[in-house]
Amino acid sequence: MLILGIDPGYAIVGFGLVEAEGNRYRLAACGAINTPAGVRLSARLWRIATDLEELIKRFSPDVMAIEELFFNNNVTTGIGVAQARGVILMTAEKMGLPIYEYNPSQVKQAVVGYGKAEKRQVMDMTKRLLGLNAVPRPDDAADAVAIALCHARSSTSLLGQIDK
Repeated sequence: MLILGIDPGYAIVGFGLVEAEGNRYRLAACGAINTPAGVRLSARLWRIATDLEELIKRFSPDVMAIEELFFNNNVTTGIGVAQARGVILMTAEKMGLPIYEYNPSQVKQAVVGYGKAEKRQVMDMTKRLLGLNAVPRPDDAADAVAIALCHARSSTSLLGQIDK
């Protein structure tokens, strides 16, 4: 399964593509969609949508895992991120990509085994699980890779295989 992990933002959208086969993981690609500062928000959102659509066409992932919105003290930034996240969700839906959403604690739990892990612990485990020499860069891409790993590790849970 090829998982597209997304760390949403409007200045930088991190992405990570992780190939998962059982409990083996491989980093296929990672990077960031950057939008220029000083440009109208609508133009930035358009750029995110078109670049994400191209990314999905190029790699043909099976699913998308995206981080749920986390508001900190800056509500203004949160609103812009929420708008970018909406565009990302809409684009994935338009492209027929199944969407899975995870909050930061779920990502930490799945990758590190502790829902209150520090960022450096998540990055270190991401590097170890993928057998990398260094943590992916930029930070937004590393976060997206961790989100993809979260889905890979969560989707193999035996609970998901119980007949209803």
